[in-house]
Amino acid sequence: MKNHVPELLTIPALKAGYERKAFTPEEVLSAILSRVKAHKDNPIWIAPPEEKWLTTYLRKLPPMNFSKYPLWGIPFAIKDNIDIEGLPTTAACPAYSYMPEKSAFVVERLITAGAIPLGKTNLDQFATGLVGMRSPYGEVKNAWQPECISGGSSSGSAVSVALGQAAFSLGTDTAGSGRVPAMLNTLIGYKPPIGAWSSAGVVPACQSLDCVTVFAHSLEEVELVDQVARAVDPDCTWSRALPLKAERLPGKILLPKDTPTFYGPWAENYQRKWMHVLHLFAQSGSKIEYIDTSFFSKAASLLYDGAYVAERWADLGEFVTACEDDIFPVTKEILKSGGRKELTAARLFKDFHQLSIYRKQAKQQLENAVLVLPTAGGSFTRDEVRENPIETNSQMGLYTNHCNLLDLAAIAIPENHEDHDHPFGITFFSLHDQEQLIRALAREFLKAADTERGEGTSCIPTGNRLSTGEKK
Repeated sequence: MKNHVPELLTIPALKAGYERKAFTPEEVLSAILSRVKAHKDNPIWIAPPEEKWLTTYLRKLPPMNFSKYPLWGIPFAIKDNIDIEGLPTTAACPAYSYMPEKSAFVVERLITAGAIPLGKTNLDQFATGLVGMRSPYGEVKNAWQPECISGGSSSGSAVSVALGQAAFSLGTDTAGSGRVPAMLNTLIGYKPPIGAWSSAGVVPACQSLDCVTVFAHSLEEVELVDQVARAVDPDCTWSRALPLKAERLPGKILLPKDTPTFYGPWAENYQRKWMHVLHLFAQSGSKIEYIDTSFFSKAASLLYDGAYVAERWADLGEFVTACEDDIFPVTKEILKSGGRKELTAARLFKDFHQLSIYRKQAKQQLENAVLVLPTAGGSFTRDEVRENPIETNSQMGLYTNHCNLLDLAAIAIPENHEDHDHPFGITFFSLHDQEQLIRALAREFLKAADTERGEGTSCIPTGNRLSTGEKK
């Protein structure tokens, strides 16, 4: 049989190919092994796909039945701070490595739905970073521009999907790690609210804020993975019931009244792309409100400039103290900052009380609304990050760090999924119990952007439809 495995591995393409017998799961996995080998100079994987490992899962694969197994035969990658039984979890730190007794709750649900786990992907060590360069296993190169950063910390997860080595992948997100790599590699990055997906079996960054996320090529694929992964886990402290509501568009779109900060060698290009985003919204006739977004930035500052960083030290401090020489230098510096003497219990409560004020403000501002921000204001070459690792990394989180602190849901989408020169993206934010708004708006924006490229017109709904909250 001739192998017709598509270069772009998407769930719909694989399902269609399986149904018409154009290829088999074995042939798909064989193609993936070849692709991984072809990109061996890019350290995407820590535990790469291996034939013996994959054969085990092929033998367990039930007969094809997409009604019963919605992810049947779909290969996915797992960030190496998420457990899967049979492979060590390293969090990109060999000295930390352990063999989990069982798979993470989310991983197990995906496998039960027929998905095939490929291996473990590279990351910024201990999920500390937004650049994809803080790993002893190597710097993950951008899928389209090898001289540039891939984004982090879920670097390998994003690049594996962009380069056709997985149909979707799991990342994690504490401060933007499931969104920044999506932008830089022209993918959809979906960050459910805290607790919608179990975080059991995940190496903690900041436990109370950590989320498991998904990277894929389309909103529909993200939603299918979410349908499988979303569930209450009785063994996860942070798990909570957050069923999706009927999809509808927001009453209004919130945009920053001040021009966002753009940075890096292509700052002007990113600013032009942001203006294109504003143009699409202006054409739509949607109800738009320009707001002061400074309180989002103030909330974000509590994560690393305040006492919240001590949560990371509470989980990893003992290991860091005992194994300093085994930790990536810049990562060690960041982790040790969580153990500073001035981060007292009183300081933590002071920050918590301030955060409560910001959360109330966010709830008032975002009720029946969606906030739109750049996913990131730019990018850098890997050389630039090596020269200035702290500041460049901080800039990548300007528009992401507030999200989990404020208990928001987020979806990062490309401004133009065909642009691989300097990809840019935007993120939609909603309250944790209003995810239906960001899904609906993302769907319409993606249609509008595609229509503009193909037909020269926008199809974001008019203000009347948005203002009525009519179900899509």
